[in-house]
Amino acid sequence: MFTGIVTAIGTIRQTGAGPDGLQLTIECAFPDLQLGESIAVDGACLTVHSCFPGGFRANVVRTTQERTRIGEYAAGQRVNLERALRVGERLGGHIVQGHVDAVGMVEQVQERGNSRVLDLSVPREVDQVSVHLGSITVDGVSLTVNAKPRPGVVQISLVPFTLQHTTLGERRIGDRVHLEADTIGKYVWAFMQKAT
Repeated sequence: MFTGIVTAIGTIRQTGAGPDGLQLTIECAFPDLQLGESIAVDGACLTVHSCFPGGFRANVVRTTQERTRIGEYAAGQRVNLERALRVGERLGGHIVQGHVDAVGMVEQVQERGNSRVLDLSVPREVDQVSVHLGSITVDGVSLTVNAKPRPGVVQISLVPFTLQHTTLGERRIGDRVHLEADTIGKYVWAFMQKAT
């Protein structure tokens, strides 16, 4: 379980074939990583397979590769990182499972005062459970749905802190992003479908 509050930006040092699919080698500042712990990498929950001073390795199974853009990662790419939530810690964002629902695309970028507004094209399964002022996770970052300009588009607003402490400030038109829709919204939608 995560909250969508990014605590570090890591750097992909190497990608290659691993024993269970794609293997990522990620450099990061977490000093006390444990084998088997979960880390959200751009919002995708991955398991620490091995540790080394200054980073870790994680395997990415085929299903995760099919639902994310992790297969496109290359050495030097920066990624948002969040360690799993501990019981008793602050829930600073919202309930995030680390299960990427889909990949969206940046359609528009606008500067508004000291914030940056992004319009994201999202697939139907994300659009149907996204509501104005509800929660959405983009590349592992907990955000508020600023607006829904039209069907299939979700707008988010990035404040200076988010721009400085995550990779979202690097996103440009045409870039693809990981999306996780609001967990509560997904359950409500699923129950409603069963009731009809």
